Amino acid sequence: MAQGTTDRLLRAQAQAIGGGHREPSAAAVLDRVLAVQAQDLTAAALGLRVRAEGLTADAVQRATDTERTLVRGWFMRGTLQYVPAADARWLLALLGPVFLALGARRLRELGLDEALCKRAEKLIADALDGEGPLTRGQLTDRLTTLGVPPKGQAAFHLIRRAALTGRICHGPQRDGEAAFVLLDDWLPATGPLPFTGEAAEIELARRYRAAHGPATAADFAHWSGLKTGTCKRAWAAVPDSPQPALESGDEPDVRLLPAYDNYLVGYRSRELSVPAEHERLVWPGGGQIRATVMVDGLAVGTWSRDRRGGAVTVEPFPGNAPWDPAVAAGIARESADITRFYTASHA
Repeated sequence: MAQGTTDRLLRAQAQAIGGGHREPSAAAVLDRVLAVQAQDLTAAALGLRVRAEGLTADAVQRATDTERTLVRGWFMRGTLQYVPAADARWLLALLGPVFLALGARRLRELGLDEALCKRAEKLIADALDGEGPLTRGQLTDRLTTLGVPPKGQAAFHLIRRAALTGRICHGPQRDGEAAFVLLDDWLPATGPLPFTGEAAEIELARRYRAAHGPATAADFAHWSGLKTGTCKRAWAAVPDSPQPALESGDEPDVRLLPAYDNYLVGYRSRELSVPAEHERLVWPGGGQIRATVMVDGLAVGTWSRDRRGGAVTVEPFPGNAPWDPAVAAGIARESADITRFYTASHA
């Protein structure tokens, strides 16, 4: 077997989208992969489903809103992700200052000086303390009392800044929309952070290698958003561990990955996951990353589903149709499981 094929199969296995691997719960998925892309709540839930056995949409919402084993926030690369609640505070302490510094210029461009940012942070915290969970729109209404425009990006960046400073986080959903809460109320501190400083950088590198390997320090830098030098040092400090055994069954492992999935954004290069000639079908531009049909970790097409609950529609890459019978059967099972994911929640 060629090395590239072996690496792809091992990556898919590490990400629980290959080798027959599926975890028993949403929390178990994140214990394995650390983070799932969550800028889109629907895609995030499906990113958990594709790595789990028998998961339902209701179970995902229970994990975030009631059990609080998952928390949504701005972590790696400064993008929204689900991470284990137990890891949220040390990740935020490590990554928050990095993306606050990177975002300072944008705040200035929006006319938001440090004094206004501090007043906005206090206003947001006071509103959440007094009123409970509030959506982005509701917080924007409160921020207009400081002269923040109701339209545009200013309110969003002030809310994001308050999250990166550790004052607030995403809490329960309200009518399908994310609401914000005080971090200390939602995830009370239980003691000192388990990792700080260089130890936190090394732990992040260790978790990345376990969830994405085989990979390189350059891949880790791309995924984390930390400086290259920092990533090289942390990578070198992680003890080498034996390469896991490659597991595969007699049938291809077919998964329907959602848009923006970790597996497609977790490496500097896309060459192992998506054939170069089909990249534009997955990354069409404008920041989009389409939902993909994966066979043993290799993209063979894209898929979509009507938001009103319609059937899954699959578009093979040119030259990939008709499907091999085993692949067609796998697509049918995954399509049925997506329907089950939603309908079982309301049975």
